[in-house]
Amino acid sequence: MLVKVFAAAIQGISATEITIEVNVSGTAFALVGLADKAVIESRERIYSAFKHNQLPFPGRPQVINMAPADVRKEGAIYDLPLAIGMLACDGILPSDKLNDYMIMGELSLDGSLNAIHGALPMAILAKEKGFKGLILPAENAREAAVVEGLDIIPAENLVDVTEFLKGALVIEPTKVDLAHDFECDEENWEIDFSDVKGQESVKRALEVAAAGGHNILMVGPPGAGKSMMSKRFPTILPPLTLDEALETTKIHSVAGNLENNAGLVTRRPFRNPHHTISDTALVGGGSYPQPGEISLAHNGVLFLDELPEFKRSVLEVMRQPLEDRKITVSRTRMTVEYPASFMLVASMNPCPCGYYNDPTHECHCTPGEVQRYLSRISGPLLDRIDMHIEIVPVPFAQLANKREAETSAVIRARVVKARDIQTARFKDCANGIHCNAQMGSREIRKYCELDDASSQLLAKAMNKYGLSARAYDRILKLARTIADLAGEDRIGSKHILEAINYRNLDKSSWLAR
Repeated sequence: MLVKVFAAAIQGISATEITIEVNVSGTAFALVGLADKAVIESRERIYSAFKHNQLPFPGRPQVINMAPADVRKEGAIYDLPLAIGMLACDGILPSDKLNDYMIMGELSLDGSLNAIHGALPMAILAKEKGFKGLILPAENAREAAVVEGLDIIPAENLVDVTEFLKGALVIEPTKVDLAHDFECDEENWEIDFSDVKGQESVKRALEVAAAGGHNILMVGPPGAGKSMMSKRFPTILPPLTLDEALETTKIHSVAGNLENNAGLVTRRPFRNPHHTISDTALVGGGSYPQPGEISLAHNGVLFLDELPEFKRSVLEVMRQPLEDRKITVSRTRMTVEYPASFMLVASMNPCPCGYYNDPTHECHCTPGEVQRYLSRISGPLLDRIDMHIEIVPVPFAQLANKREAETSAVIRARVVKARDIQTARFKDCANGIHCNAQMGSREIRKYCELDDASSQLLAKAMNKYGLSARAYDRILKLARTIADLAGEDRIGSKHILEAINYRNLDKSSWLAR
């Protein structure tokens, strides 16, 4: 008796349909179809689960084919569909419902089901392929249930699935209130910009960065507040849209970063990798590619503290995704593409000792040591960072000031208003532009026109600082964001001047002081 069970394989952040064909064999048990060792080992887990639950192990040899044969099947997520196929092929389970459901799950030795990775992409695929529902571990049910129009059947163990398919057990499909889950509760933040004393110019720069989606580098001595403000940066970002939340959840689902019984990711990610991170861990990859930190920061923030301490090779691999907002990982057997539209927030000391140009501490570094330290950040990478901000320590009078500082909610309201302007501006763009930082050359020419005074001011700055053509474009994007925050349609000289000031920490001008 030939039986077909439907499952899925993860490729990138999408899923591909896998058909598991089980048939009686005249020889020995065989599993074919480019399965890795974990899939091959499933026979032992299935045998133990059958024995523990008094289910008869097939008495006749079976051959199992996992099609298409050129797609690699990885992990223990195929335990459940393989077990169901074996039971149905032996006549223990009816096969009439198998065409209605996609089935996924990892078996424990006692037959209970463990959570799997990639449940959301699998649910999306099941709906696209016209399946009635998806049977999977109960711990993944809420995650998959964000896909409307698909019955998500949560199962605790193998017996639940067999009884459900026999019609002896009714399992209510999991439902989620997507609108309720998607509401962003601003009061839940444990940190706030009101905790930051002084640093008004830096707060303004971070507001501009949040409003336009710009990358920012903060340079200053230890204790000036770089890390403190960076960690509060997500509290002023606009809320995720539903499409952004779905895409972000898919990435974290594939990476296995979602908590059990979690639904949508409703907050923008904030990733803070240590400076010892490897190239592969940052951009993604491995023998069987997985998303890296830059993809896990998609639609959110990648914070790199002490930027010069990262390996040069690690920093250089970010150049392409900073431009293209995606990363392509190529391996012998496959090529996968991960989205990587993140905001880079970085911080660094100005020199090895940390006190170059500090008004209160003496720097003991020689000019050569300062130059070598700064040169750890290459010119091409620095060019891709829109804003370079100098931070100085906060004076005691400001630290002791008990006046309440502006809250994140107040700043965020201005950011959201500016983003709304950009959403309306780019609503007809076909290339997926959502904010000013993502503009290409065509959009810059259309939306960043300058009058004569502004053009002359920018030309003077280009000559003075030796800025590149890429820096020119980024200044225009910054000026557009500053004008949006001010609610003004046209870019003026004051907007250009503020944008130029955010480039004052280019290395060519830093050592000239």
